[in-house]
Amino acid sequence: MRVLVLGATGYIGSRLVPHLLEHGYDVVAASSSPPRPDRFGWDDRVRAIRCDVTDPAAVGEAVEDVDAVVYLVHSLDRSDFSDRDRVAAETVAAAVAASGVRRLVYLSGLVPDVPEAELSTHIASRLEVERILLAAIDGSVALRAGVVIGAGSTSFEIIRQVATLFLVQPVPKWMQSSVQPVAVSDVLRAVDDALTDESLSGAIDLGGPDVIAYPDLLQVCGRAAGLARLRVPVPVAPPGLVGLAAALTTTAPFHTVTSLIESLRHDMVCRPGHTWKPSHGTPPIGLEDAVGRAMTPMYAGPEGALPSDPSWTRTHALLAVVPLPAVGKAAAHLAFHRVRSILTGG
Repeated sequence: MRVLVLGATGYIGSRLVPHLLEHGYDVVAASSSPPRPDRFGWDDRVRAIRCDVTDPAAVGEAVEDVDAVVYLVHSLDRSDFSDRDRVAAETVAAAVAASGVRRLVYLSGLVPDVPEAELSTHIASRLEVERILLAAIDGSVALRAGVVIGAGSTSFEIIRQVATLFLVQPVPKWMQSSVQPVAVSDVLRAVDDALTDESLSGAIDLGGPDVIAYPDLLQVCGRAAGLARLRVPVPVAPPGLVGLAAALTTTAPFHTVTSLIESLRHDMVCRPGHTWKPSHGTPPIGLEDAVGRAMTPMYAGPEGALPSDPSWTRTHALLAVVPLPAVGKAAAHLAFHRVRSILTGG
């Protein structure tokens, strides 16, 4: 099967491409930036191309002679992400519908069980894109994932930085909602199943075996790092203010952080009867195991860090050997990132 991966150089894509190769797929890796296979360690089995998903001509050419498309494109680092993601989804859906593509797999986000008017802008956009892509062809699948556990994952890295930086962690009352994290290894397995199992269709939820409140997730990350932290309930804390504080105290892109924080006020758990179950192999990885892998230096599996991960997720090599406590290293990492951003204009 020849698979076109749109958004191949993002976090999931950088791990999915080698996973697909290992499982015998013919892979076309597409990204909006110029192809740089060497950055990701891809060999000549991967055909790397440049493709702007809002350009009908480019997308039409990219989907030629492929059997399946995996859509991993999200624009959370932009203030106008909803508009751009809508245009991109409509462009890809039209191209796929006019081609010979048999399967279309979209990595979406868990949708809380609340009226749509109450959804965050981030989740509402994911749902809109999902509906556009599911309507493209009969063989379309939307895999809805919540917090993806793995070094380099945006949601996980934000949680890890907060858990490390603050000795005392204020927890707003509205952040006591539940989340069902999933290890990135299981996301890759689910994509593989969605590509080959024709019985899978529509929206399918991805989650690990553990359902946990956000403050407890912070505790799991702190415990894996060997850190003792105190979480203090805060009765009044507007989501906008919390998002701003998190954006200023982590190294993640500003719009990404504020958009994700807005989604924390609802339970993000899988729907009974609509949850992915592995077609073969072991059950989904437990939370403690997944976090342990993600926080183990030089871990070689998908949960481990890769040199191609965004620079904001990586601690400077010098800080790894400086004799500072964890909170000091976290603060130094944040300061180093801020200075580098100013000097580079990014």
